[in-house]
Amino acid sequence: MATFLYKLGRSAFRRRRLVALLWVALLAIAGVGAATASTATSSSFSIPGTEAQKAFDLLEERFPGGSADGATARVVFKAPDGEKMTEAGHKAEVEKAVSELKAGSDQIASVTDPYIARAVSQDGSTAYISVTYKVSSMELTDGTREALEETGTEARDAGLTVEIGGDALQAMPESGAGEIIGVIVAGVVLVITFGSLVAAGLPLLTAIIGVGIGISTITALANVLDLGTTTSTLAMMIGLAVGIDYALFIVSRYRAELAEGREREEAAGRAVGTAGSAVVFAGLTVVIALVGLAVVNIPMLTKMGFAAAGTVVIAVLIALTLIPALLGFAGKRVLGRKARKGEPVSDKPNAGTRWARFVLRRPVTVLLVGVVGLGAVAVPAASLEMGLPDDGAQPTSTTQRKAYDLLSDGFGPGFNGPLMVVVDGGKSAADRTVDVIKGLEGAAAVTPPTLNKAGDTAMITVIPEDRPSSGATEDLVRDIREQSGDGVLVTGATAMNIDFSQKMNDALLPYLALVVGLAFLLLMVVFRSVLVPLKAALGFLLSVVAALGAVVAVFQWGWLGSLFGVEQTGPIMSMMPIFMVGVVFGLAMDYEVFLVTRMREAYVHGQRPGEAIVTGFRHGARVVTAAAVIMIAVFAGFIGSGEQMVKMIGFGLAIAVFFDAFVVRMAIVPAVLALLGHKAWWLPRLLDRALPDVDVEGEKLQKELARSPGDPDGDRELVRV
Repeated sequence: MATFLYKLGRSAFRRRRLVALLWVALLAIAGVGAATASTATSSSFSIPGTEAQKAFDLLEERFPGGSADGATARVVFKAPDGEKMTEAGHKAEVEKAVSELKAGSDQIASVTDPYIARAVSQDGSTAYISVTYKVSSMELTDGTREALEETGTEARDAGLTVEIGGDALQAMPESGAGEIIGVIVAGVVLVITFGSLVAAGLPLLTAIIGVGIGISTITALANVLDLGTTTSTLAMMIGLAVGIDYALFIVSRYRAELAEGREREEAAGRAVGTAGSAVVFAGLTVVIALVGLAVVNIPMLTKMGFAAAGTVVIAVLIALTLIPALLGFAGKRVLGRKARKGEPVSDKPNAGTRWARFVLRRPVTVLLVGVVGLGAVAVPAASLEMGLPDDGAQPTSTTQRKAYDLLSDGFGPGFNGPLMVVVDGGKSAADRTVDVIKGLEGAAAVTPPTLNKAGDTAMITVIPEDRPSSGATEDLVRDIREQSGDGVLVTGATAMNIDFSQKMNDALLPYLALVVGLAFLLLMVVFRSVLVPLKAALGFLLSVVAALGAVVAVFQWGWLGSLFGVEQTGPIMSMMPIFMVGVVFGLAMDYEVFLVTRMREAYVHGQRPGEAIVTGFRHGARVVTAAAVIMIAVFAGFIGSGEQMVKMIGFGLAIAVFFDAFVVRMAIVPAVLALLGHKAWWLPRLLDRALPDVDVEGEKLQKELARSPGDPDGDRELVRV
């Protein structure tokens, strides 16, 4: 592989104008495709195999046109102190709002008058209009949302408090701020790392080009492949991070080759042949982790995983071709000021060298401190409670949160998450089900059954006593399912969230086994070792569990919650563990591959195990540190989001990268390798013969180049830049 990539790098350097033109053309084509593509008509969310989904499917069949899985909204009105919503003036304002809603959009399925539906609180202070739509919240048009937001304007002028809740207003969080912050921090880190604006600008430029092609392609294909607005979120986050990182490693190796005195084209070829091999395998581990999301069998997650994996593939191809092409244009400006002037580079040990030597002197101490420290942080993970946040987790300044609080105060917290019970049977079966539910603990109210025209299916609405995301509501759903017998299904947003959480929980172990198993095999091929991949996988698991512990402590227990803007604690988002495993595993293996391949390269070329560790850190620690800081900055930019889910994802990924890069890869990994010595690179003979030799460390390439006439640099030792 190293030989092939060496030739690819030299070819891209020589034909740099053609290569650059091809990538610009791809960006233009993707951009035109995105601009001219029709808006996606569907971005449905389904959870195959769950009871909530079966109930929705049954309702679609037996109650045609009922929009059972459509978006919902609740417009909540509260009278001024001492007044009631039943007064004539207030009643007129509410009925006017009902009329406006009915006429406001053709996506409306139904609007209920609170005075007919008895949706007025016992004390008369609060009333709400229930709105259902024909399509899901992700399919609502901007005009429909605007009409909903404008509802009750005149009622507010009349002195009423009007707030709007429900999933109809839950538009996907706008992206942009987090990415901008990440790019700015990345630019600063790259300038400090390279000491050259040109060298710092190349990774940023190529990452933006790669993300631009990836996101534009997703947008262009959204209608054809039924891709929702959420599909590009993960692709943008991961594509930006790995795009910068992969380019960073190629540019860094190119500068090292130039410092050895090689010609620019030769340096580009060797940089792509060596660091490029690590980029390919690091990219493969990320792709495996993302494509593996298909194991969960939730279409939305599968599409997100494949889309993000496609963006990673683009980032790898750009690093292998566009980076050497742009290096050809950059000339010596890619070097720092001193190197351009020909000043000698200091041969003093750098920070990476000093740290590696420290670890070699005290490997047991470093290993114990790292493992015990992460173990302590991981303790809260034992109390992990999973679920999906409701409107009660929204910032107190939002109308959704205010509507949630008004409904809780006027009617009880359970009104924010009613359950829909579907009975596959006639009136007698429905009546029996009502009697059973009324006898269950946690049910505040049960409505009379509503039969379809054929009289063979009934709908019953159940109001829980507690809020939607509480454990008591989850227990109520489980009790209804267990005690109501066959033919009774529970659905609705709350039940769907519970089923979603259970499905994610059930898929975690198979997903872990698939991703870690495939990556273990891949790393055995890369490192020609059994113990190094094993150590890499165990270290990753430790960092992920520690990160989950930190997430539980902040978002579930509330520790330092005010520092991160957590306004209400609650269960951890159910997709968080799998999401973190998928994303962080891929990124963690990036650091493992980039750092340890340099050690493996030094070991293969004759250095002793301890010397190889120092060499790996001398050349790789600074770059891996910069890559990790960039990644943390990209993810941490999302902590400032007003959306609890986005905030949690940003915090979880940022802290996981911090633990994995600086504790596991920088401390635990060299300590373990120091203790193992030569055994770290042991591979049974049978496996050695069975595994393909991909020459990631470039041993065959170096021997081939050393035999080539006119190459006096064949055995020259690498130096630091």
